[in-house]
Amino acid sequence: MAEHIAVCMNDNGVTSSLYDASAIVIYQKELGNWDILREKKFSLDKQGGMVGMRRQMAELIPFLEQCKVFVGESVVGVPYFELEKMQCSIWEFEGEPLSFLDYVLEQEESKAQENAVQGSNAVPVPVERENGVYYISIKEIQENSGGITSKQVLLPFLRQGKFYSLEVLCNHIPPWLEAELSVGNLIGRVEKLAPTETHVYIGKRGCET
Repeated sequence: MAEHIAVCMNDNGVTSSLYDASAIVIYQKELGNWDILREKKFSLDKQGGMVGMRRQMAELIPFLEQCKVFVGESVVGVPYFELEKMQCSIWEFEGEPLSFLDYVLEQEESKAQENAVQGSNAVPVPVERENGVYYISIKEIQENSGGITSKQVLLPFLRQGKFYSLEVLCNHIPPWLEAELSVGNLIGRVEKLAPTETHVYIGKRGCET
C-alpha cells in the first residue's frame, strides 16, 4: 500500500544507495504522521558479484511484504532491476525521509488514480536496461483475464527486431512463443526457477554470446 514507503538509509539518518546503506526502513503514515513501522540492517555487498547481489536483494522480499514503494539516494544497476521485478515503484531523493515522504505518497496516489481511469487495457512494453538489452514481465497478464494477451504484448516487439536481447519473466512460456523460437531468426533460452517463475532469454541467430 502507498501509505508504506521503504527508504534506504545510512547511519546519518539520510538516504543512501544500497551499496552505502546501513538499513532499510519502512515508514507508515497514520493520523497524519509518519512513523517507523519496521527496519532491517542491510548493505549490498558487491564482492559477491551479480549472483550474490541478486541473492541479497531476494532477501528483502519477505521484509518488504506488501510495501511497493522504495526510495534511495541512488538506485541503479542490479538493485534497480531486482526491485523492478518485485514491482516496486522506485524513487531517488537526497536527505531525511520526512522531507520527501509526503510528496512521494501524493505522487503515488495520483498515479494510482490515473491508472484506475485508464483501466487495465494499457499494453505494457519492454523496458530498455541498457543499449539494445530489454526486459519485460508478463506474469500479471498471464494471471489476469484483462483482455490483453502475451502475444499482443510481445509479438509486435519481436517482429520489429530493434533489440539485441530480451528477457521475459513469466509464469510459463506461452506456446505461441515457444513455436516462434523454433523457427525464424530468433533463439531462446529458458530457465525455470520456480513453478510460477520462468525466465526466457531471447536473442537473434548469429548474435549468440
